[in-house]
Amino acid sequence: MDAKSPPGRNTPIRWGEAPPGGRVGQAVHRLVVRLRATLGTPPRATHVTLGSLPAALRRGELAEAYLAAAADADHETAGGSATAAAEAAMALRAWWPADIWAHRAMWHFEQAGMELEATRGARLIGEIRLGGGDPTSARRYYAEAISEARDIGAEREEGLAALGMGRAELELGDVTTSRRLAQIAVDLLRRGDAPPDEVAAARELRGEEKEVR
Repeated sequence: MDAKSPPGRNTPIRWGEAPPGGRVGQAVHRLVVRLRATLGTPPRATHVTLGSLPAALRRGELAEAYLAAAADADHETAGGSATAAAEAAMALRAWWPADIWAHRAMWHFEQAGMELEATRGARLIGEIRLGGGDPTSARRYYAEAISEARDIGAEREEGLAALGMGRAELELGDVTTSRRLAQIAVDLLRRGDAPPDEVAAARELRGEEKEVR
């Protein structure tokens, strides 16, 4: 995971394993229009079949554990190893390898039928894209996570994805939509028994003043 981070937030990244554009890009545009009008969410995305892991990412204990599990079609273990590798890359602000690993994690969890973990994987990609300075792309994955979390009744996860979507909208300058999403996140996180710090983060995005005690 020695790929370099982008020099700045405005520098576009050539993401490694994103689904192709064209029809998907048009769907994303329609999604954003719908979101801003009704705060709805899109249909789930179709994910590409995995290719070979880039040679630059094949070194290290996490990579070795991942490759062994993937070779055995142990999707649960492979997904866990890929998630750990994505999070390690994020800690280094190495957004490109983080994105590669997160896509693999989500794919493996989907193959294993692990819906909650796959939903978290979509949100993780949103966080990576947002951290890498691509809020437009991040919205697609946050929106997918919202839709998937709603389907399985995971209110905390849906709230976290709504919070991420709100941050992406704020980055794009849509303060009104950002604050509306933050309120949705507050409500969902409360109902989902989320930790206080997650609810506080949603309130902060909403712009609520904290009580002085």
